[in-house]
Amino acid sequence: MFETLSKAPGDKILALMGEFAADPRQDKIDLGVGVYKDENGVTPIMSAVKKAEETMLAAAKTKTYLGMAGNKGFGAAVLDLVLAGSVERDWVRIAQAPGGTGSLWVLMQLVNRARPGATVWVSDPTWPNHPPIVHNAGLEVATYPYFDAETRGVKFEEMLACLDALGKDDVVLLHGCCHNPTGANLTNAQWDAVAASLARTGALPLIDLAYLGFGDGLAEDAYGTRKVAASVPEAMVAFSGSKNFGLYRERIGAAILVARDGAMADIANSQMLAGIRASYSQPPDHGAEIIRTILEDKTLRAEWEAELDATRARMIRLRAKLAEAIRQRSNANDFDFIAEHRGMFSLLGLPGETVDHLKVTNGIYMIGDSRINVAGIPEDRVGVLADALIAAIK
Repeated sequence: MFETLSKAPGDKILALMGEFAADPRQDKIDLGVGVYKDENGVTPIMSAVKKAEETMLAAAKTKTYLGMAGNKGFGAAVLDLVLAGSVERDWVRIAQAPGGTGSLWVLMQLVNRARPGATVWVSDPTWPNHPPIVHNAGLEVATYPYFDAETRGVKFEEMLACLDALGKDDVVLLHGCCHNPTGANLTNAQWDAVAASLARTGALPLIDLAYLGFGDGLAEDAYGTRKVAASVPEAMVAFSGSKNFGLYRERIGAAILVARDGAMADIANSQMLAGIRASYSQPPDHGAEIIRTILEDKTLRAEWEAELDATRARMIRLRAKLAEAIRQRSNANDFDFIAEHRGMFSLLGLPGETVDHLKVTNGIYMIGDSRINVAGIPEDRVGVLADALIAAIK
């Protein structure tokens, strides 16, 4: 049977990780892989997470199954974190899933049960894994305008015009905050306009909330998600705990659906759970219990929020330092947008040959479209990075 297969194309980000690991140069810089790194180049375990795990270990009494919806305490805590009462609770259902990617998969499977072959509109550009997930769920992909390569901002008028032309059989995949790969985000006023458009057209919003707390703050980053969910009769949110809790390998996320009333929520939830049962049956508990323990404990939650604040502040500081270093050396403001963007990523707008040159000549690794992970910038070598970028684009 396997002779009918051809080799699948490799994942470019994973391949870049392999290249970086194999590079013997001691001064190499990894701006590629999308994980947070501290000043030592390590993806740390938060102290709140370690304390939560200690509490869990002492209290654990069983390893039995959770059920298809997962850890109920986790679900309640995440709904409060994400929606904060912006939607009538009886209209909302949540299911734990394996990471943000698993959450997207669960929700897109639900879409295909409701509207087989529906079109999912994604931003141009978007996270490279969005289109494959859409296709594998049996849905179609289309794009709406988003990033302006000249201004390095959002093409909002073009975006809104596209959204205004959609209908009730369309799904709009929105980045809740910290847009990946561009780092260019909607303002609150623009979120208001998007919410109003979706309410008019009946298109279904699916919000990918992978970086809550990595932009401007927990409440600030949740504004768009809460505004949209409160403005439309139906919505979906894919939440990830990978970044804001540093739980990458625990694969913890949540699929959230908002229906027009409680009865409809029950029906949609039954189909969502049926899809889960037919795929991975039930989720693992460790990551969910970590998040539940932190969010339900006032002391641990305060410690986690302080750590998250420090993480966010460091990325903002790195953005400002790199933009300033480039401006000082080039006497131009062409890269000031780096300081204006938020989240882990910015899209530099460099051609592929320049990206390759930086890798070969300087040991500076970034994704082929010139997306950089700001958290990967060594703070004591910002000037070195700025010099290399300027020299490469001359």
